[in-house]
Amino acid sequence: MTIYVDSAILEEVQQAASWGWIGGATTNPSLLAKSPLPPRETLNKMAQLVNGSIFYQLTADTLEGMVQEALEAHHILQHQLVLKIPATTLGFQAAARLSDDYTCAITAIFSPEQALLAQACGASYAIYYHHRAKQWMPDGETLGPKIVHLLSGSDSIEVLAASFKSKQEVLEAANAGVKHLTIKFDLLKSLAENEYSQKAVQDFNATGTGIV
Repeated sequence: MTIYVDSAILEEVQQAASWGWIGGATTNPSLLAKSPLPPRETLNKMAQLVNGSIFYQLTADTLEGMVQEALEAHHILQHQLVLKIPATTLGFQAAARLSDDYTCAITAIFSPEQALLAQACGASYAIYYHHRAKQWMPDGETLGPKIVHLLSGSDSIEVLAASFKSKQEVLEAANAGVKHLTIKFDLLKSLAENEYSQKAVQDFNATGTGIV
């Protein structure tokens, strides 16, 4: 299981990285817009804070524009870069062209067929939106399991789930077999917190002793 912090707020990324168990950070245009710094500077600083992957989403609306944007993102993030490419006709075309040179992820997948195309164009990740699928689609709760089952025989592409609103939704994706999860900072932080764990620790400390 690899868990990422879904944020471009440097203070959040820094704190999450300090926990020692996140695999990197994911961004998108909306998240980068929340940073007080320009995107280029935000990404540069994120690369200094995180040891793992940093996902950057392409925004250009032409193939050549995407190719140029990918090159510029690579100049900033180097080996940490994972290109997020939207699941559109243009996006799949771009991924087929870029996947030989960069690690690519097809994002905003809302059908198993799109996951197949992500695999066909050489992407390393198929990203679906867990909560949005449940909200927008009549059978949205089945999207994650369907994609996991469809790609289960491949060792070239992994399923990554995004868009969580609760701990229960995180568990839904994990129980479906998703091995990569990206989670907003506040929800991510809450995963480690449980009132009964705290009570157990207090009980132990009240009745026992340590080496110091």
